[in-house]
Amino acid sequence: MTRALLPTGDDWHVGTFVKTTSPQCVEILGGTCLDFAVLDAEHAPFDRAALDLALMAGRSCGLPLFVRVLERTAAGLLSVLDMGAAGVLVPHVDTVADAREVVAHCRYVGGDRGYSSSPRAAGYGALGMKEAIRQGDCSVVLAQIESVEAVRNAAGIAAVEGVAGLFIGRADLALSMGLDSAQAPEVAEATEQVIRAGLAAGKLVGMFVGSEAERERYRALGVRWFIHGSDQGLLRQAAQAIARPAAPTSSSPSKVNA
Repeated sequence: MTRALLPTGDDWHVGTFVKTTSPQCVEILGGTCLDFAVLDAEHAPFDRAALDLALMAGRSCGLPLFVRVLERTAAGLLSVLDMGAAGVLVPHVDTVADAREVVAHCRYVGGDRGYSSSPRAAGYGALGMKEAIRQGDCSVVLAQIESVEAVRNAAGIAAVEGVAGLFIGRADLALSMGLDSAQAPEVAEATEQVIRAGLAAGKLVGMFVGSEAERERYRALGVRWFIHGSDQGLLRQAAQAIARPAAPTSSSPSKVNA
């Protein structure tokens, strides 16, 4: 199966988070019709070795893998891109300066990404410097918008050259607003504001959704890149679906045989 890296036109993509450090999970997901997956190095226990194995599995099964990085340092971004990530999902990009810094760390030309011919991204030396640089500078950079400050700056962040799109993190956005629900009306209003800002800049807009109905609602607003659930959630749901029904509970005392 050949998968496009990003949707074009009215097309849309759906993927899932990978939170278990198992390359076999990536292989299994690669055998489905998912468009991509995101290795969640921010909230799951991925070290460099685990990321490397997962990215190798993705390469072997043709599943584009993005990495939600733990932090937006030059070293952290360089590491996952050298290992062959299709792109990075960068948490807490709150300002235009943050976005420019992230793009610089992910680009050879006009940026400060360090070059080596030895990693997977450079074909272990087979690509040659010119082609490795060309391919490397095509890496996708997605900025997570997940604070009140980021919402205010969304239009400017989207306009930064090299930012491919905005990803709306509604849970942290809710916390930034002093709320405890990602479904609060204030969060929905801010979400639509970010969608409009991204689309006005001609950029991709993505978000996490919890249901197909929610996905369709936001797809109608122009969102084209969806993360739906995670490998953990999919496993739990499938296991629960085949499990024996839970025993009914009773408020009355149980009878004991004499």
